[in-house]
Amino acid sequence: MRKDFFHEMGFEINGIRHLSARDAFAAISKGAFLVDLRREDQVLMKTFKVANYIVCPLESLDENIESLPKEKPLIVSDATGIRSKEAVIKLMNAGFNVANLAGGIMDWEHDGFPVVKDPKEQMSGQCPCMLKPMGKIKTN
Repeated sequence: MRKDFFHEMGFEINGIRHLSARDAFAAISKGAFLVDLRREDQVLMKTFKVANYIVCPLESLDENIESLPKEKPLIVSDATGIRSKEAVIKLMNAGFNVANLAGGIMDWEHDGFPVVKDPKEQMSGQCPCMLKPMGKIKTN
């Protein structure tokens, strides 16, 4: 694996490489893996539709870090790109070639990149990526 895989992509802040959805999609098409750090209930509502996709909730990253493909470049994502920076630092310290998906799945979907949604789930609120689906509203 080339350590400079992400060098010409995105931008760097405080030693962390951040990729736009477009850069991440291009990197995935060249062999990078997307690691989704969201909780499994969030993934069930909406997921990335890409090859090389791994679900590893942030809460279980430490115990699953050895199962991630160390020989491949990784792009980590969460709902909005904020909590994933913590994972980038852990993975960099463990020797992974890793970048952060700026804006998470929210920007990914907003920019028109493929997602799969569960049509049975209804979401509402300002940030539907973070809310659990609402049940049917009871009326009298």
